[in-house]
Amino acid sequence: MKGVRSNREAALRASLKVTESSRHGGKAASSPLIFRLLSCRSMMCLFFLSGLFIFYVFAIAASPFSSCPGNPIRDSDAEEPEALIHISTSNLSSSPPVSPPPAPRFPPPPPSPPPRTLQAVEVEPTGLQHIVFGIAASANFWGKRKEYIKLWWRPRRMRGYVWLDRPVRESRSSAAALPTIKISADTSKFPYTHKHGSRSALRISRIVSETVRLSLTNVRWFVMCDDDTVFIADNLIRVLNKFDHRQPYYIGSQSESHLQNIIFSYTMAYGGGDSPLAAPRCLPCPDAGPMHPPLPRALWQRRPHQACMAELGVPLTHHPGFHQFDVYGNLLGLLAAHPIAPLLTLHHLDVVETIFPDSRTQAAAIRRIFDGPVRLDSSAVMQQSICYDAERHWTVSVSWGFVVQVVRGIMSPREMERPARTFLNWYRRADYTAYAFNTRPVARNPCQKPFLYYLSSSSLDKSNRTTVTRYNRYKESRSPICRWKLADPSALVDEVVVYKKPDPSLWDRAPRRNCCRVLQSLKVGKKTMAVEVGVCREDEITEAL
Repeated sequence: MKGVRSNREAALRASLKVTESSRHGGKAASSPLIFRLLSCRSMMCLFFLSGLFIFYVFAIAASPFSSCPGNPIRDSDAEEPEALIHISTSNLSSSPPVSPPPAPRFPPPPPSPPPRTLQAVEVEPTGLQHIVFGIAASANFWGKRKEYIKLWWRPRRMRGYVWLDRPVRESRSSAAALPTIKISADTSKFPYTHKHGSRSALRISRIVSETVRLSLTNVRWFVMCDDDTVFIADNLIRVLNKFDHRQPYYIGSQSESHLQNIIFSYTMAYGGGDSPLAAPRCLPCPDAGPMHPPLPRALWQRRPHQACMAELGVPLTHHPGFHQFDVYGNLLGLLAAHPIAPLLTLHHLDVVETIFPDSRTQAAAIRRIFDGPVRLDSSAVMQQSICYDAERHWTVSVSWGFVVQVVRGIMSPREMERPARTFLNWYRRADYTAYAFNTRPVARNPCQKPFLYYLSSSSLDKSNRTTVTRYNRYKESRSPICRWKLADPSALVDEVVVYKKPDPSLWDRAPRRNCCRVLQSLKVGKKTMAVEVGVCREDEITEAL
């Protein structure tokens, strides 16, 4: 037992000595071993990377791309279709034959014609002989409304027909001044469900087809209108000459009433007198509206022929100057600030006040314009010009052939060109948001109220080739009192004389308002103001000097 114990003690002492020696000299003994291990691993990595590099070098050298003289990408692409063709051929041999694709239903669009003006294409420009008017009339109102037609109708120079709902008696002298009278077909069997419209809308749609079916020759435009519509025919010709009648056109303008446009459509020509149709466009749809079975919704339209235009894909081409007059009251604000466009039509003349306060009837008032300004210079009728009397601080607005307004103070052209609300909307409300155009309120300040001078006479000075139009002051029963220290136009001016040279090519140029100039300073006792209206000079602008 003692021997075994002594052997264990000797072994323990030996292990302790080894441990102590490793504590004191372990670092020095292990350092050479680590360096040896690291050097061996580095050499192995170096040999491995070198071998890998040599392998890739030989692989690239043996690649087929190195032996191709051309573009390798192009050659590889050239080989790929062959494989695809081979695969598709093998598939076709095992699959049933495929039928060819069906032919397209629609022909390809025609090539674009070279850009040429209409004057270069047509030997003869569009004239009255190329237009056919279709006038929808009612026997109940024929006695009064035929006077409107006599104002603008030119016998033996115009072509057109009055379509009445039943026969009427007409004297020979009266019939000679009117278009040929015809009786339109009965439309009572057609339903009409639009709660805001009138059954007369069916008749004007029917009149389109009835007029087309007359098979008249040399027709470029069909113009549909109501019997209470007045045309400025020369201006209509000027506008239509800007369009190629061989192309699809549906020309007109919107209602002045925003609500009317919402109820019926913003894409419809209103008034019956606002819808020139290119003759080729009427032929594919001769039974537009109530006579067109595939279009039940056309019965709901106020103007069903607009539904026919929608079928043909022809939009409304908006053009200012067509006036629906969906308003009540005084047209002064609308006509005195006419847009910079030719006056084309006047409609709904029975529901508004006479445009001249001293006229007994509306027909007599319109005749004053036709006998004078329309005859002298139709292109400038109702065109507004704005100028200033700098000495007296007055603003002068000339609506040529209609009225001159003189206002105390200086008002900007931006304000004067906006129509004053002298009228009510179609629903008889004084709501300025109910109009489809910008307006301004009537002046409440008595000092800013305009003094009105309405057309009294017109003539042509042949020696100077100048039109002379005279405007007399409209004397109200009670003039408002103004305390401004500015000259009173009513005390100094009783008549305004406007000089203007005829300008038939006015609308052949870019639209621009004419300029006006006060020619002479007023003197007490003469009470006449002279104004010149004409094309603006170079760099001339409307401003108070």
